[in-house]
Formats: sequence, structure tokens, C-alpha cells
Amino acid sequence: MTSLTQRSSGLVQRRTEASRNAADKERAAGGGAGSSEDDAQSRRDEQDDDKGDSKETRLTLMEEVLLLGLKDREVICKSDAPTGDVLLDEALKHVKETQPPETVQNWIELLSGETWNPLKLHYQLRNVRERLAKNLVEKGVLTTEKQNFLLFDMTTHPLTNNNIKQRLIKKVQEAVLDKWVNDPHRMDRRLLALIYLAHASDVLENAFAPLLDEQYDLATKRVRQLLDLDPEVECLKANTNEVLWAVVAAFTK
Repeated sequence: MTSLTQRSSGLVQRRTEASRNAADKERAAGGGAGSSEDDAQSRRDEQDDDKGDSKETRLTLMEEVLLLGLKDREVICKSDAPTGDVLLDEALKHVKETQPPETVQNWIELLSGETWNPLKLHYQLRNVRERLAKNLVEKGVLTTEKQNFLLFDMTTHPLTNNNIKQRLIKKVQEAVLDKWVNDPHRMDRRLLALIYLAHASDVLENAFAPLLDEQYDLATKRVRQLLDLDPEVECLKANTNEVLWAVVAAFTK
């Protein structure tokens, strides 16, 4: 898989946006009354950020991965209680009912449809991207529009609530910058999983694009540290989450 530091096109885009942000800050510094208004708006935005996600805007990991742009161990359901997430419950149902158990690697291939076994194609989760987008529409993050492309009408889902996306980007940035703890086992597990999944989905670059050069280099360096970890070693450490590291192994092999 191509690493973040090798994507030259993304780096150019990031430098352009970072330079533009720096120029905006310089103009704001000399803007007098306009600067005060900007500061006031910034404080209001920060207060909105501090409120966190409400019940209506709390996103699943897969929704967050979509908004940014979703070794061998047997998977056994420890609990068959519904989670409330339709896609996750569908996947857990397959896992629970399958004997003998499949490995994490196999389940990723089966649920994504990346299998050559025609007898196991029924495991594939259908229309995942569209279903995630509809969830985000219901939560007020996206909206639904019809666009005409030649002879066809295409359903699209433009972003309608940018505050939620910006909070998500800020959370990812802080995890590898201001709030970096240099130990994956001390990181919030959900946030750690988000970073790995966003990288595997090739959307992590979107969170780092607005950063200035020094911040970008530091962020990508720390992500590389996470990617270079050996999941087989990490899963043997105390108080670890074996399933998380088995998934990491499958995505970073």
C-alpha cells in the first residue's frame, strides 16, 4: 500500500492549502475590526466544538471513515446482543452463524465481497457506501440531491454540516500532534482504529491536508510509527485488544 509520504499529488494540495491558511492568518492580523469579528466567530466555533457530538450526530467508525473521504485469528462473537448499527449487526449475524469460525482476514474478504468462492458470496455486505451515506443524511451531516449526467439521474450526498466534519478532522489531527502519547495502548482505542481504517481507505490524507509543513511532517511521521508496529507483538501486550490488532494485521499486511 502506498504510504502517506509517497503521495506527491496530495502533498502539493496540502502545501497549497496550508500556504493559503497562513496567508489568511496574516491578513487577519492586520484586519482591525474585521480581525475582532473573526476572533469572536472563532471563539463561537470552539464553543460549538467543545459541546461534542449530540445523540443525533454521533457517528460510527465506518461513517467517520466515509466522512473523511471504512495475523490470522478466529473471530468468535462474545455477545450476540444487537448493537443498534444495521451494518454491524448484519456482520455479527454472519459471524455468529458460521461454523467453523473464520479468521479476521477471511471475514474482511468475505464481508467486502473479495472472495473467489461463489458459495460464500452471500456474506458480502451490499451497498455499504450508499447505506452509510443515508445514515449520515438521517443524522443531518449530508443531504440528498439528484444530478443529471447526460441521460441518467445520479443520486449524490453533498456535505451539509461542515462543523461535524471539521471536528472529526481536528480530532484526528490532535491524536498525532498535540495529544500524541507515543504508545498505541494508551491511545483511545476507537481513535486508534479510526486512524488505521482511514489510512487503509486512503482518506487519512484529507485530515492532514490543511496542516502546515512542519505539522504535516510530524503527523505523517507518527502515523508511520503506528503502521510500522508489529500487530503480532502488540496483541500479546497486557490489556490489549486482540481483535483490533488482528484487523490491523489484515489491513497492513
